[in-house]
Amino acid sequence: MLTLGLAFNVAALAQHAGGGALPMEPANTDVSDLAALQRGAKYFVNYCFGCHSAQYVRYNRLGADLGLTDAQLVENIMFTGERPFDMMTNAMTDEDAAAWFGIAPPDLSLIARSRGTDYLYNFLRGFYQDDTALSGANNLWLENTAMPHVLWELQGVRRAVFVDRDVDGVAVPTFEHFEPVIPGTLSEAEYDGLVRDIVTFLDYIGEPMQLERRALGVRVIGFLLVFLLIAYMLKREIWKDVD
Repeated sequence: MLTLGLAFNVAALAQHAGGGALPMEPANTDVSDLAALQRGAKYFVNYCFGCHSAQYVRYNRLGADLGLTDAQLVENIMFTGERPFDMMTNAMTDEDAAAWFGIAPPDLSLIARSRGTDYLYNFLRGFYQDDTALSGANNLWLENTAMPHVLWELQGVRRAVFVDRDVDGVAVPTFEHFEPVIPGTLSEAEYDGLVRDIVTFLDYIGEPMQLERRALGVRVIGFLLVFLLIAYMLKREIWKDVD
């Protein structure tokens, strides 16, 4: 999936919004939501993993964090004979990918950290029909993306309507709305939920330790507050005669 950008270029935002960035809807991901992570992992391997890898993620670590046994990993996540201790890499070579797409699809291990979850959420919801593109699709958030709309059957095919707006005396095409061309198998709300699950999974693999880090941070702050109280009381005791 996400040939995510096969070349991220945020300048597309200005081009599509008449000189200003398009309004970006928040992803509202929650990496503590185990069910969302499990669904996101399933969608990732079914729709994204054919082109993209997650080379910094190990299957058995993924299974442990998502509450999956080795048997469940093999049945639901590992489809091509990988071993539980293998990394999540695919068989597509960069040379083949470049020949097919024009550029090799990026590894997605750290994509949520580099691009942000809000961008990924909006990108996956921003495809529209473009007969001039090789893949037949373009994207509001990444103009001339090399990535095909692999989720089109779920979302459906839409046409983007642009209107010319005057910007300093120049007519600038500005996105106005989408018009349905072919309905998808999911409603808009269902599709948004599926995309949110994928982005939640990408958020998790970008930093699998983030929940532990946050919990540790709370404990450290709690310890420092207690130590501050003790230090303050000790100071009062030592300086009470001076006061």
